Amino acid sequence: MGLDIRIPLGLIFLITGGIISIYGFFTRHSAIYEKSMDININLTWGAIMFVFGLVMYLVGRRQKWQDDPVNPRPWEKGAGPRH
Repeated sequence: MGLDIRIPLGLIFLITGGIISIYGFFTRHSAIYEKSMDININLTWGAIMFVFGLVMYLVGRRQKWQDDPVNPRPWEKGAGPRH
């Protein structure tokens, strides 16, 4: 198949989770977290989204490497096309 939805979905979650995590990291001692019992929701959910995106991206890339008979996997440089 040509399109694996896990790769773009993983990239979207990686980017969004990274941005939210960075924002949560820089605002971790701010007064905006008083309403949430001083729990940094941005840092927590940003990290969860980042990890989810990373898993989705890596699983999609792994499947693409396994399904491609012409180009070998990056760690198998000496291996040619499988016949």
